[in-house]
Amino acid sequence: MNFFIKLIRNLLGLLIATIDVLTRGSQLKRTPEKQQQVNQDAENLSLYQFFACPFCIKTRRAMYKLNLPIEKRSASEGSSHRDDLLQGGGKVKVPCLRIEENGKVEWLYESSDIIRYLEQRFA
Repeated sequence: MNFFIKLIRNLLGLLIATIDVLTRGSQLKRTPEKQQQVNQDAENLSLYQFFACPFCIKTRRAMYKLNLPIEKRSASEGSSHRDDLLQGGGKVKVPCLRIEENGKVEWLYESSDIIRYLEQRFA
């Protein structure tokens, strides 16, 4: 029974991810200089996520629209990133944005909070 539920969840996640890719729209356009600065600022960010998670897809969609090259790290079972998320953030919950600034690390959970942070910082 557990296998059946996982299968349905993965199939639905794959369907949602496919629809997302097909309906994304356009990215935010910036001058080359401004985009270079955004790229540099985004180097201090990483998104811990599951590929088929609807809330992760929502967050990745916002990153795409804002034209943000944020590193995506899979928090799937067996992944070293999963261990990093548990050690650093305190729980295995995705999506989670790791923000490193001025030698300090902040772990931001909840897709809406992550998107709000990205929009305020980069829009």
